[in-house]
Amino acid sequence: MSRLLLTLVLCAASAAAHAAAKPCDELKTEIAAKLDAKGVKGYEIAAVENDKVGDAKVIGSCDGGAKKLTYVRK
Repeated sequence: MSRLLLTLVLCAASAAAHAAAKPCDELKTEIAAKLDAKGVKGYEIAAVENDKVGDAKVIGSCDGGAKKLTYVRK
């Protein structure tokens, strides 16, 4: 039981640390590559300050949670 709990805690900590450290440009490139591979056209992904999201759809956060990535169809 304690081994399972330790594994879960380590996995959660690892995932949180990995997500917090991702720069916006890197995450934006990864998401754009996935959309392009699926044939999605006519979109814009932008890194914006948290309070400047507006009506755009938020698809991720980056720079340690300081910014949000937004997705808008053109």
